[in-house]
Amino acid sequence: MDLPWTFLLVLLCYGQLLPWLRTAGQPSLDAFYNETQAKLFLKFYEQPARIVFNEFMEATWNYVTNITKRNRRNMFQKEVERSQFMLYFGSRARLFKTDHFQNPDVKRMLSKLQNIDKSALPTEDLREYNRILTYMETTYSTAEVCLDEGPCLPLEPDLEEIMATSRDEKELLWAWQRWRDVVGRQIRPVFEHYVQLSNKAAQYNGYKDMGALWRAKYESNTLEEDLKRLFDELQPLYLNLHAYVRRSLFRYYGPEVIDLQGPIPAHLLGNMWAQSWDNILDIALPYPKKPPEDITKIMKNQHWKPEKMFQEANIFITSLGLLPAPPEFWVKSMLEKPADGREVECHASAWNFYRGNDVRIKKCTEVTIEDLLSIFHQMGHIQYYLQFQNLSVIYQEGASPAFEEAVGSVITLSASSHKHLLSRGLLSQQHQDSEEEVNFLLGIALEKIAFIPFSYLVDVFRWKVFDGTITKSIYNQEWWNLSLHVSPISGSDVAS
Repeated sequence: MDLPWTFLLVLLCYGQLLPWLRTAGQPSLDAFYNETQAKLFLKFYEQPARIVFNEFMEATWNYVTNITKRNRRNMFQKEVERSQFMLYFGSRARLFKTDHFQNPDVKRMLSKLQNIDKSALPTEDLREYNRILTYMETTYSTAEVCLDEGPCLPLEPDLEEIMATSRDEKELLWAWQRWRDVVGRQIRPVFEHYVQLSNKAAQYNGYKDMGALWRAKYESNTLEEDLKRLFDELQPLYLNLHAYVRRSLFRYYGPEVIDLQGPIPAHLLGNMWAQSWDNILDIALPYPKKPPEDITKIMKNQHWKPEKMFQEANIFITSLGLLPAPPEFWVKSMLEKPADGREVECHASAWNFYRGNDVRIKKCTEVTIEDLLSIFHQMGHIQYYLQFQNLSVIYQEGASPAFEEAVGSVITLSASSHKHLLSRGLLSQQHQDSEEEVNFLLGIALEKIAFIPFSYLVDVFRWKVFDGTITKSIYNQEWWNLSLHVSPISGSDVAS
């Protein structure tokens, strides 16, 4: 394969004229048994990789913060160049015979470089894969639900606010169903092709399907069994929480809406995906005479702004002796929805640009306690990026797909404690009595314990889709069957 001209130019500009440049086309077979040559190969890869990855991240950032056809075309082109780069170096990394190599770091870096994911796809398949993925992501994040008479409502913040704050069962069902009607009907026709291309990429990498490739990143041969065991251990606690919440909803909505022997309707759990239930804490409070303070109201009364919310997270992180967000972060991040009206993807995400301290967050921040804690989570990702800046670009990713998320979650849990919120002027009560502590702990359970079955359900469902157990004709049916088995919630009659 020919090297894309962009990184050929990069190599020349950086003077990386190592033996591998002279033999890039047809290296001798002996080179692949030579550990010194392997080290040179990895050194040769490092600097151009940073530049190619940076160009791709910049192009992607430009698109998600300004959704235009021009930015989308440029993002697709940079993705093709990045993929060609990964294919070139990944295919050569696979040729090294590492059985007798002494340096475990060299062996691990070569091993990680060999897995090139979707970059293994032929160029036209790759373009189609990227087109479908971008279409699905953009549809998901920018779709709007229109009222019969009135404005159209986007997912963030309008529909999410309805799901979190409304206690009108019909309004909740309307928002829940209409968003799925708009998004699902657009995504479903292309999803099967996405699955096919994903599996094709996985097979080029030596895996049976994309689910197997995803699981391999955890480097455990017993991942599925371990997850099932952990879920089974958690299930008694979850089922007790489920029963308690169902009874609370029964008291609020009555027998016409809640069946005490059946699943909980998903649209009543305070979240568009029923992945966390903390927004209905007011309905489920064990001690309703001692409700938690309304921190969102306190923030608004104190005239908090989005930038202050990020500064608070930065103060907290540096108080732990960790690194502050660099100056570039404050200049280049998108901390709130742009006022100029351009279309953007609002879903919160943290970004590493493989260039010094260039790290950013994209978020359409609202002044709420939920968004404040989300910011703490995203700043946990940023801290992770800053901490691995001195490592090879090959190591600049999470130790596993879950580890980086765990860092953000640990920081968020700590930041949501009574002690921390009190110290930042977001609570007025100096101490919690035992009843207030129980209310607080239930709120944590509604957020964290409820999420575990949901996340497990999503992975099991996708694995079964990728391995062909669940086919296109029964996507919806099997989602709800699995949901009833793993996490007893249900869709409405119209969606189940």
